[in-house]
Formats: sequence, C-alpha cells, structure tokens
Amino acid sequence: MASVFQDGLLKIVLLLLGRLWQKWSTTCLPSLLQKALVSVLIIACPCAMGLATPTAVMVGTGLGAENGILIKGGESLERAYKLNTIVFDKTGTLTRGEPEVTDILAAEGIQQNDVLKTAVSIEAVSEHPLAQAIVERGRKEQLEPDRVEAFEALSGLGARAVVNGRKLLLGNLRLMEKEAVAMDGFIQEAQRLAKEANTCVFVAEVGRILGLIALSDMPKASAHETVSILKDMGLNVAMITGDNEKTAQAVADAVGIDQIHADVLPGDKADEIRRLQAQGQVVAMVGDGINDAPALTTADIGIAIGAGTDVAMEASDITLTRDDLRSVPAAIRLSFQTMRVIKQNLFWAFFYNSLGIPIAAGVLYPFFGILLNPVFAAAAMAMSSVSVVSNSLRLRRFKVG
Repeated sequence: MASVFQDGLLKIVLLLLGRLWQKWSTTCLPSLLQKALVSVLIIACPCAMGLATPTAVMVGTGLGAENGILIKGGESLERAYKLNTIVFDKTGTLTRGEPEVTDILAAEGIQQNDVLKTAVSIEAVSEHPLAQAIVERGRKEQLEPDRVEAFEALSGLGARAVVNGRKLLLGNLRLMEKEAVAMDGFIQEAQRLAKEANTCVFVAEVGRILGLIALSDMPKASAHETVSILKDMGLNVAMITGDNEKTAQAVADAVGIDQIHADVLPGDKADEIRRLQAQGQVVAMVGDGINDAPALTTADIGIAIGAGTDVAMEASDITLTRDDLRSVPAAIRLSFQTMRVIKQNLFWAFFYNSLGIPIAAGVLYPFFGILLNPVFAAAAMAMSSVSVVSNSLRLRRFKVG
C-alpha cells in the first residue's frame, strides 16, 4: 500500500524540482535555489511512508503472539480485514473432538456386545476420533478385538475389513448404500439419533446390517458465544462437515449457525470454499485436522486451531495456540485495528509530504520571505517518522480478547 503513495510522491517531487529550476534559475540567487532544492529533496524523503505499514504490522503481529494468535505476516492481516464469511469445520473445531458412544443398536438375533466387538476389531487400527471413541468403549467393556486380516480405509465413507474370514463394513449411510446393504429399519433409527446431534456408524457383513453405534461430540463451551460475536461483527457464519444433514443441523442449532454444508467429503471441502469465493465472498476457513488442510489453503484466510494437526497449522495463515474459539473474532478484530492504524499512518505521512514539499519549494518566499532551511527540513522529516512509529505503538494498548 505504501509503495503506491511513494511512486506518486516521487513523480510529484521530480515535476516540482523541474518547475523550480525553470522558474528560479534566472531570477534567484544560486544559494537560494540550492537551499530550496536541498530542502525539497530532504523533506520529500518517504521515510514515514516506508515505516507506515511495517511498524503497524510488527506491533500487530507481536500483540497477537502475546495473546495466542500467530499471524504469518502483513498480507494475512490485510486479507483478514476484508473478510465477510467464516466457515467452521465441525468435528474438533466447533465440537470438543472427544466423541463418546451413546447408543448401540443390534439387528435381530445379534447381541449389542457382538456389534461393539466387531466395530472395535475394525477400528483398532484407525486413528479417526470416532474410531478411538469406539475402541475406548470396547476397552471399558473389556472386549478383546479379533485379529484383522485385511483393512482398507475409505475416505469420507468408513472402512472395509476382513476379520476371522468375515468380510465386514463399518461406516456411514453412504457406504451402506454404495454396498447395497439391507438396512432393515436402521435408517429410521439413525434419523432419530441424528436429530439429537449423534453421528451414526453402521456395522455390516456381506450385504446385511449387523447394527449401529451412535456417538455424540458435544460443542465447545465457547462455540455459541464465538458465533454470536462474529454475527455481531456483520460476518456470515457457516459450518462444513462430512456428517449427514440432520446431525449437522442439530449441532448448528446448538451453536447458533444458520448456514450448513453437510455430507461433504474431505476432498470436497476446498471445492465448497471455491464455490463461496465464486459468489464474491471473502472466506476464512477454521479447522484443525489433516482433512481441513486443502480447504485452509484454498480459503482467503486459513485459521488453524492450535490443538489440531501440524499439517493444518502449516497450511494456515493464522494459528490459534489456545483451544478457545473466541480467539477467532479476536484475531479478526486485531486485523481491523491494525489496518486502521496503517491507514492513519499513511494519511499522516502523505499529509506531511503534501504540506511540507510546497513550503520547502519556497511557496511562502514571494509573500513572506520565508525559505525553509534544510536543517529544519531534516528535523521535520525525522519528526514525521517518529509520529508514525508512535502511532503504531499505540496499537499495543488495544485489548485483543
């Protein structure tokens, strides 16, 4: 931003020096002309403009770091200032990321523990949060998992495995439909549980349903307040998740989000961000997992929760070291305030040059006999730089949280 002002100022100074030489070279003493030329060159030095942006950015990013908000640079601050839409990932971002098994339903003739043991056997080799919750429930029930002979993770669907010679499936409704599993009334049960913000995992074997396991991941304590603050700031707030629409809607209702993007496969999250950008929206994506990395990179601003994965933090523009969603609006407010200070700095620097250059060129000399001494021009130039730095340091008094 400062470079635009500097380029314009350079052209004005060169033009003015040419006019000075043309007008005064034959009518004024060489010493007066020399003094005016030197004063113009000194007072036109764009030091204040050069300091306007980097000093404010330095103070802003430093203040953010003190409050657990790591900002990669001035470009991130400037893009955050232009945001109008915030998209949150659900699991681990809006929710605690600590799902718990709430219900286990078994098909006719099958025991609940058999459903759980089968699920534990398949999920024992998975690192997904839902898998870990199922394995933990099996551990509490003192169930020993069977040996897994083959395992295949199906992105956005679930998993396929062979356990004790049995070909098994574990995953969401899309996987069951893809494999033509007869659901025998389990769809209705899943819909009922989804309305209560549960995520349902189905267990099946060769075309027949064995049962389902419902898991609940409670929203973070700060989620509702954060969404409310962002809305008060005039921002659109949305949620994106691979969960079905009923589960997503239940969570969205709990935290106050009106716009949801449900049933989105991990690889399609970035496409959803591009679709919003194509509508003219400037989008921030808030996430914490490996699956969020492409969307974080695609968004105008990627915001990673510090408790998330290294991949997500590497892909982000802003990293929140505290697992507190209220840091999201705090980071945006900080960017607003930093950009405000930058604009103040640029205004002052441009005002100083606009006023000082004509005086240094001798505009007052024909009327009052006043010609600015180069020493005073140098002092004025230094004071302009000091005023810009001082204004940037005022940013430290801004309360981020």
